[in-house]
Amino acid sequence: MPSEFELIARYFTRATSHTELGIGDDGALVVPTHGQVLVISTDLLVEGTHFLSDTDPEALGWKTLAVNISDMAAMGAQPRWATLAAALPAPTESWIEDFAGGFFECANSYGIDLVGGDTTRGPRTFCVTIIGEVPAGQALRRDGAKAGDSIWVSGKPGLAALGLAHLQGRTRLAEPALSECLAALHRPQPRISLGLALRGIASAAIDVSDGLLADLGHVLEQSGLAARLHIPNLPAAGLERDCLLAGGDDYELLFTAAAGLDSAVMALSARLELPLTRIGEIVVGPPGELVLCDDGGSVITPAIRGYDHFMSPTGREGTVSRDKQ
Repeated sequence: MPSEFELIARYFTRATSHTELGIGDDGALVVPTHGQVLVISTDLLVEGTHFLSDTDPEALGWKTLAVNISDMAAMGAQPRWATLAAALPAPTESWIEDFAGGFFECANSYGIDLVGGDTTRGPRTFCVTIIGEVPAGQALRRDGAKAGDSIWVSGKPGLAALGLAHLQGRTRLAEPALSECLAALHRPQPRISLGLALRGIASAAIDVSDGLLADLGHVLEQSGLAARLHIPNLPAAGLERDCLLAGGDDYELLFTAAAGLDSAVMALSARLELPLTRIGEIVVGPPGELVLCDDGGSVITPAIRGYDHFMSPTGREGTVSRDKQ
């Protein structure tokens, strides 16, 4: 059985591309780019709460880093460095090798150096701290929405939650929807290109991790405003609607922008070949208030708005809170 240090050396020590000193010392040495400020975020994934025990390790390795990269996208930041702390019940080398393969595939895809971390024995848990850069004064934040702004969301929120519902036996999906939903659940695609392009366009932004309504609520509370939503092609009441509105684990970007920039957002959608859908507008009202209307203008009251570790029912693996800071 390999030692802790042998596991780190064998599976998690890789060459770095923009780091002065990486893994192997008491700390890493990194050099920020001149004129940039650092963006730092930490995320925790626990077996049974954030992922199922039989999740493919390669996919889990990808997702462990991808959910952190998504936070960089939401801030308009370029991800640069990450650390990984892991607790493992036993050092099963084949499992660790596959996990590391997925983790570094994601890291290489987004130009991230792994510069440190820790390992220990315990219930399977992963904690990533990610560091990115953004030009001073250009970070996307939650508190910048203005009355009259349009509200946009990228991609197709709800797919990951539908994939989870299938795995838990709460619904039965057929192909090709099944593959699309499971891919969204297991291999989320952080919207870095979108986040970088939204600098100077978006007034506020957040990634959809707890559920579309819950995460929009964070923007509204931080901005001191309310919202009126009219989501195109909103599914009829039921699981599909609940997943879209409150499922979470999507890691799409939800953002606001001045209504006069609607055409610029649509042009950006075409350039990135990424669906960007206008789902409502910011209005003056009690901070956090959200009114959802159907196509006829009638108000809809959703059964749930999102996930909270300490308020939501247990047993909803994969549909989890990502809020930090």
